[in-house]
Amino acid sequence: MYMTIDSPLSFTDARRHLSEAIDTACSTHEPIYVTRHGQPVAAIIGASDLAHLLELAEEMADIRAAKDARDEMVATGQAPIPWDEVKADLGLS
Repeated sequence: MYMTIDSPLSFTDARRHLSEAIDTACSTHEPIYVTRHGQPVAAIIGASDLAHLLELAEEMADIRAAKDARDEMVATGQAPIPWDEVKADLGLS
């Protein structure tokens, strides 16, 4: 059975061809979508691809938090705390 991102598997076919679906997802680095009653309900993705996506999501969360902190500083008129002061407050200097 040939699987691509554009041709999702039904839940029944996914059970029948699970090994092939996993191999395809790992080798192509593309998710294999699984449908139930024609609606996507899950995706089969390689573990290394998932790890990479989770790393990217974590980096994006950090970027958004930094942007939010900068925006808050601008909105409140606060100046950044010098690094030496932060280290001293944490007992790292």
